[in-house]
Amino acid sequence: MDEYEGIDEVVHEPSAAFAESTNVAAFMREYGIDDYEELIARTTSAVDGEPESGVDWFWDEITDYLDIDFYTEYEAVRDSAERSSAGNRTQSGNDADGPQFTDWYPGGEINVAHNVVDRHAAVDSPTRNRVALIWEGEPGDVREITFHELKRQSDRVANYLESAGIETGDTVGLYMPMVPEVVSILYGCLKVGAIAMPIFSGFGTEATATRIADAEPTVLFTGDGFYRRGSEVRLKATADAAIDEAGHVEHTVVYDRLGATPAGDGDGGSAAGDSENPIPWHPDRDATWDEAIGSRSAEYETKRLPSDQESLLLYSSGTTGEPKGIVHTHAGVLTQCAKEIHFGFDQKPADRFFWVSDIGWMMGPWTLIGNHAFGGTVVMYEGAPDHPEPDRFWELIDRHAITQFGISPTAIRALRKHGDTWVEGHDLSSLRILGSTGEPWDPESWRWFYDAVGGGDCPIINISGGTEICGCFLMPMPNQPLKPCSLGGPGLGMDIDIVDETGESVREASERGYLVARDSCPSMTKSLWSGDERYIEEYWSTWDDLWDHGDFAQKDGDGFWFLHGRADDALNVAGRKVGPAEIEGVLIDHDAVNQAAAVGVPDDTTGTAVVAYVVLEPGVEPSDDLRGELRALVGEEHGKPFRPRELLFVDAFPKTQSGKIIRRAIESVYRGEDPGDLSSMENPEALDELRDPA
Repeated sequence: MDEYEGIDEVVHEPSAAFAESTNVAAFMREYGIDDYEELIARTTSAVDGEPESGVDWFWDEITDYLDIDFYTEYEAVRDSAERSSAGNRTQSGNDADGPQFTDWYPGGEINVAHNVVDRHAAVDSPTRNRVALIWEGEPGDVREITFHELKRQSDRVANYLESAGIETGDTVGLYMPMVPEVVSILYGCLKVGAIAMPIFSGFGTEATATRIADAEPTVLFTGDGFYRRGSEVRLKATADAAIDEAGHVEHTVVYDRLGATPAGDGDGGSAAGDSENPIPWHPDRDATWDEAIGSRSAEYETKRLPSDQESLLLYSSGTTGEPKGIVHTHAGVLTQCAKEIHFGFDQKPADRFFWVSDIGWMMGPWTLIGNHAFGGTVVMYEGAPDHPEPDRFWELIDRHAITQFGISPTAIRALRKHGDTWVEGHDLSSLRILGSTGEPWDPESWRWFYDAVGGGDCPIINISGGTEICGCFLMPMPNQPLKPCSLGGPGLGMDIDIVDETGESVREASERGYLVARDSCPSMTKSLWSGDERYIEEYWSTWDDLWDHGDFAQKDGDGFWFLHGRADDALNVAGRKVGPAEIEGVLIDHDAVNQAAAVGVPDDTTGTAVVAYVVLEPGVEPSDDLRGELRALVGEEHGKPFRPRELLFVDAFPKTQSGKIIRRAIESVYRGEDPGDLSSMENPEALDELRDPA
């Protein structure tokens, strides 16, 4: 491969002892699987002469192997002929005999909450008093919640929801700070059969209102606010404004994090609370956490639900336009999350798992459900990664003896610029496995994460999938070697391929192509909340019976898979398509460059020309000489047609709250066009600088 310098070397080789100790190695021994290639073949396709193989075999076998507890056993592993609609929002009449509307585990009854909290809190369970959650607030306050305590609080939430008229299939909004109570809210919703709809706590009014208007929850959980970089961030006023704009919400439960929640009622819409820290209050709609939840019974009989009962409504981050409502089921989200945490992240009973995420993004529920399925301990942090100093995460790992640590490449690039000293001052020897997701890596940052944080010993489980499957299409196994930036290969039970524009596989030819799924999986969204028509158009319309994930991918000659960015961001220069990440990777390799973003603009000669934006390392000043050097570097690596027509220096890129660069916004600003829906943007002020770069 020649797209990135420095990725063709195998950097990580697990020791024989570590490899043999992994959960995936135990699975391989159990089923007589000799190596990684056979593992992927057996779990993703039917192997000639091997009855224990294929997608159906794997997803059937794994429910028993992982001890997924169904109240009533399912009648078949799946039924592709029977369409399964997504609630009352999808359009009828789209029966399909194929993977688009696969009905997984038909006839079964299950509940995620029973699997992740109830059974672990049972009187005779060894995990009853195990810590389910270690929470640390930004000011340094720490709380530990056992499974027994989590069940009692989840039951109180469930009893409140029923008193508020919530029934199976109703949506409930979670616009919450990252406090322990958010876990009991999530599980309480699942207990009653409600569809939990998390909203990122960093969203403003527009993004929050958009999701409320679409999902139509009558109950919304929120808080007075949270701490971020030493300051208070208020939520309640934003929640109120969003409700006023969107409607639907009849009951708001307000958690007291900042000490601003009123002890008594104020006038409708007026400020209430203590005189120094008031928040707006609507007594006809609002209730404090203690009023709504604290007095409820701590006993609730969790509902037995059909396998395909909706569990979560997760919204995509919106990098490609209007956010999409992704619909997940109880059986699907549970089996996928549990599988990935058990095999990919090698979950053991004594582990402490920390992934940097908010409950409003897929990785939040994924972390909780996947670990709690096995009675595991999750670490949750409220605040910023660099407060009060850039070593906050390294301090967290040291203090709580974290064993698995997941983070985005963007966050690592930001932390790397502070240098190794901040890392070296902490004991990170508890770490066994590192994780990452969200975007392609650059080799230099990957190596820094591997060496400085992981001590050159921890595998980086670099995963890629999406909100649409609440899991991963690509995921390395911890017992296999790794090249920098690689995603290993297909996840277990995931029939993944790379195809050209005609839909023909180019995987074994080591050609770059489009990442697709040739089959369904249990956690694949049932549809989109807005309807089947958009679901089919977004994912299944490019090729017959192929899920188009929208990413460029490539498998090298040694069997390692790599991503090259979003296909809809592709730059078609002089008839050759390249992913922005290929251009950006060259720029980021330069010592002066911290981040890069490449977009395509119309050009009379080549059809499309590259325009590159660059964020420099601290202390590096923009100059024409540096601009020329960087342009020439791209030309040397990819050829003169790909040399940026313009290279512009800025201080920041527009990003989603999950850290993804919104390239369509960059391209629109360059062209002087309306960037469209930006409700998920973390830093709107970055657009202003894009209009006046150096």
